[in-house]
Amino acid sequence: MTEPAPAVASLVTIVTQTRVREGHAEEFGRWQATISAAAAEFPGFIEQTVMPPNPPSQADWVILQRFASGGDAAAWLHSDRRLALAQDALPMLIGRDDVHLVRDSGPGVLPAPVSAVISTRIKAGQEGAYREWEQRIAAAQAKSPGFQGYRFEPPIPGVQDDWLAILRFDTEGHLQAWLDSPARAKLLQEAEAFTEEYHARVVRTGFEQWFATGANPASAPPAWKQNMLVLLLLYPVVFLFGLLVQNPLLIKGAKLPFWLALFIGNVVSVLLLTVLVPRASRALGWWLNPPPGKAGTASLAGAALVIGLYAASMYIFSRLS
Repeated sequence: MTEPAPAVASLVTIVTQTRVREGHAEEFGRWQATISAAAAEFPGFIEQTVMPPNPPSQADWVILQRFASGGDAAAWLHSDRRLALAQDALPMLIGRDDVHLVRDSGPGVLPAPVSAVISTRIKAGQEGAYREWEQRIAAAQAKSPGFQGYRFEPPIPGVQDDWLAILRFDTEGHLQAWLDSPARAKLLQEAEAFTEEYHARVVRTGFEQWFATGANPASAPPAWKQNMLVLLLLYPVVFLFGLLVQNPLLIKGAKLPFWLALFIGNVVSVLLLTVLVPRASRALGWWLNPPPGKAGTASLAGAALVIGLYAASMYIFSRLS
């Protein structure tokens, strides 16, 4: 990584995955705040998202830094400021960082319910063989249960030497089933002739941290169930806060402007959901993570129940309005 890449038209996200030594998580969190503040001073910086580890499936810290263009992202990556800060972090880390640039368009962009970020370094002169192999593994994984999308990124001269693939699945169980499948193992064996280095890391995103996973921690509920449950709890929280607190106390009583009262309401809603969603997910565990033999029936019954609760809450709140 010595020369910046040319700017691209679309937004770009720098995806960094790193493993932190035991006992250094708090120190690493403070370091992340420092590097986020440094990145914010560079042209084109938009936002940074930090996802702490989520054992046992995700052992890495995942940092997403979004920039307005590839050129802006590369300028930050190669800057003396970032390189000095990265040097300071080395004693806290295990092994090397994985750092990749991903264009924020197309079907495979993070975040997703669960993703695997796979980087591959190809032997010189074997690019054609790798591309042909990549088409075959893409076709095979598309047939795997729970597959949601695939993104393939070639190397960026002067920025990253690896070929990058991002696989998106609806649950960790489905992703792991593909990663461990005989079909994939056979394809990886075929790729050994032209592969110099290869490794994969799993990223969990979305609402998964709120949901209990029952007896099988490797399998989070499908995204549609998570979304339904969050909406079931979010609606009454927002309605009741607006009815009992936001309108009478914040807007009429304290004379706060609507935009500020709304922000306070959003903060309260998120804090309440971090308490309510885990409890509700345990109560509805039979629906969120049903036994394999009852998955179809339980999914339909749970969805009907939640829809019924939607209707009941709307009826009740219509009488209170």
